[in-house]
Amino acid sequence: MLATSSLKDEVRNKYASAARAVAQAGSEPGCCSPGVRCCDAITTDLYGDSDKRVVPEKALRASLGCGNPTALIDLRPGETVLDLGSGGGIDVLLSARRVGATGKAYGLDMTDEMLALARENQRQAGATNVEFLKGEMEDIPLPDNSIDVVISNCVINLSADKDRVLRETFRVLKPGGRFAVSDVVVRGSVPDALRQSMQLWVGCMAGALEEQDYRNKLAAAGFGEIDIEPTRIYRAEDARPFMREAGIDVDAIAPEVEGKFVSAFIRATKPAFECCQPGCCAPAAAAL
Repeated sequence: MLATSSLKDEVRNKYASAARAVAQAGSEPGCCSPGVRCCDAITTDLYGDSDKRVVPEKALRASLGCGNPTALIDLRPGETVLDLGSGGGIDVLLSARRVGATGKAYGLDMTDEMLALARENQRQAGATNVEFLKGEMEDIPLPDNSIDVVISNCVINLSADKDRVLRETFRVLKPGGRFAVSDVVVRGSVPDALRQSMQLWVGCMAGALEEQDYRNKLAAAGFGEIDIEPTRIYRAEDARPFMREAGIDVDAIAPEVEGKFVSAFIRATKPAFECCQPGCCAPAAAAL
């Protein structure tokens, strides 16, 4: 297992480089541009034309996720949304439009350069119901029971302490609150070489949880109504840039990774009533 501090430093450095590349005037950074991770097969074609028209261009360029969580969850006017690892702010800005003037959208990121880029995108978008916070998803700087919906876009897999992330997410959600994230999950076992590569971890694959493990961790954090819906299935060829960076023989390892990495939309709900140990009380009993 990679050291938590080392992993965070590597992730922070990579995303800072990506933010600087996007912030600079000039052409859009592509796969393998300096400072930008090679996630082209994962990060492309995630947003429709209607979304692209309402966000600043640099918010779209800075999107390094694996899905579009705002398109897959019903956000309601007046709700409060939190985006974990908000990057350049695209999902925060889209969420803010959906919850309207009576709602609010928070973005949480640990990288100064990404926060600066996101705040500039917020200014350009004229979004007044948005706030970007500096912090880590293992220690969310918000009160208990304060958020209606937590979203995230291919970021939770980058944490070395996913159990803590999910516990923190559960803590800040209101009773009945919803967890609705895009993430990469694994179906079956994968070679140790993928787990041991820092570059692949930062690139969003090596930190991915096995599908059942993800379900188990959500349940252990207290969530119910857990559902994992695949949105993209990746082939070995899609991962070639990652594995080439890490010095892995793509053709040799292809049979072991073919179709095992999947982008998925992961839903769960915080129970709407207090849960007592050793089992959960029924809502009517809890009210007595």
